[in-house]
Amino acid sequence: MALKTQPNSASVTDFLAAISHPTRRQDGQTLLTLYQDITQAPAVMWGESIVGFGQYQYQQRGETLQWMQAGFSPRKQNLSLYIMNGFGRYAPLLAKLGKHKTAVSCLYINKLADVDQGVLRELVQDSWLQVRAGHRIC
Repeated sequence: MALKTQPNSASVTDFLAAISHPTRRQDGQTLLTLYQDITQAPAVMWGESIVGFGQYQYQQRGETLQWMQAGFSPRKQNLSLYIMNGFGRYAPLLAKLGKHKTAVSCLYINKLADVDQGVLRELVQDSWLQVRAGHRIC
């Protein structure tokens, strides 16, 4: 079972610059800076709309798959931030974050102005470190 979403050589800069909504475009740029600062990894497009950082391997149904260690997508309806280790350990941070929704490993934010960016930084950084500590890094 190969994953449909794969890293590719598309330009992250061009992708973010092409976002038509000015707030979403600016939020994408801000997230790019935040993730680069935290991860010190190059930004890579995954599929057509996800900006990812780092890679790790995991097993699923006996197959070894690769996925990004951290990432985000400035989608039309919201900003989606991928918290790969889920939200079980983050209840205290989420309580202080501001307006958001979660699902499995996705954090949904309408705009960065809705959340405490210091708390967001802490959440992304801890998730990055936890994923790096718990998986085989590619």
